[in-house]
Amino acid sequence: MRLSDCHNIDDFRKLAKARLPWPVFDYIDGAADDELTKARNTSAFDDVDLVPDVLAGVGEIDTGCTIMGRKSALPLMLSPTALQRAFHRDGERAVAKAADKFGVWFGISSLATHSIEEIAELTEGPKLFQLYVHKDKGLNASMIERCQQAGFDALALTVDTIVSGKRERCLRSGFTTPPRFTPSALWSYATRPRWTLDYVFGPEFRLPNLDGHVQEGSGKAVSIQDYFNTMLDTGMDWDTAARIRQDWGGTLALKGVMSASDARRAVEIGADAIWISNHGGRQLDGSRAPFDQLREIVDAVGGEIEIILDGGVRRGTHALKSVAAGATAASGGRLYLYALAAAGQEGVERALLILKEEIERGMRLMGVTSVDQLTPNRLRWR
Repeated sequence: MRLSDCHNIDDFRKLAKARLPWPVFDYIDGAADDELTKARNTSAFDDVDLVPDVLAGVGEIDTGCTIMGRKSALPLMLSPTALQRAFHRDGERAVAKAADKFGVWFGISSLATHSIEEIAELTEGPKLFQLYVHKDKGLNASMIERCQQAGFDALALTVDTIVSGKRERCLRSGFTTPPRFTPSALWSYATRPRWTLDYVFGPEFRLPNLDGHVQEGSGKAVSIQDYFNTMLDTGMDWDTAARIRQDWGGTLALKGVMSASDARRAVEIGADAIWISNHGGRQLDGSRAPFDQLREIVDAVGGEIEIILDGGVRRGTHALKSVAAGATAASGGRLYLYALAAAGQEGVERALLILKEEIERGMRLMGVTSVDQLTPNRLRWR
């Protein structure tokens, strides 16, 4: 299978599976417990139908919108995800360049494998930093200050990861950061020589945003589950979020909000946006899908705060359904991680092109010429 054979996100998943050692692929692909929530994140979109208009004169359409004060060419964002150097030698650099080319928001994680400063120099496009609140308060302050100095457009405070979900695929494979060549996976690494040579002889695996504070995950191999359970602040609460809002001083999003009551609290502390998200099904298995919760949260705070629908997005029509149901935009991680793992920057660009074309085609077939015409009357719930 080649990159040119990829015509949707699932095709990129198949190519990534063929090119990655299985512990690395399972880290991207896996989720918590029985992975029911991960599956529901995508299948939830099947429960609502689009209602098209015809004879609407759709020769010229505008797919652009404004997200958190910045213009985006599409109602779609690339969610921040960790450890991208493990999936491709270029890691976050490849994603940043692809996002810049297509004019869309992207984010980097606290556990990014390229630094805040390096990514900031790559692009003038809209970018955010995803903050994990660590027990080390000096580290939290350092990351916020570095983002301020580097000119990041927004800070996304992740609120659903005070402890790690039980990611059973990673427990079985022994996946760590940095990746280790475990005996059970040795054959998989040996039969993926391109990945293995890139990893061994390519740029050093580092987590530079933790420099000076934490060795685990960079200089010292650790599982993501152990990292979250030992390093992150389980005492994080609404006062913590309010302090970060004050310390940061810029555009703030809370990522991981799933209830209407929490959405209301986000408005009260002055957050600019919420991401309805269950961390890709990687935390609390059995929780609701973001799309299932969207209408309830829109009813509670719609018009008072921007709402990003994050999770399960695999098609351009998923973004259209999200916006029609009241979201500002849709967002996803795996939708570009599979492509990154498959073919680096070229893969991410091809994935974005496919999604862009799906959004454009979907709008034309629905008879809408601008994103603001995507309203609830375009949907029917089964």
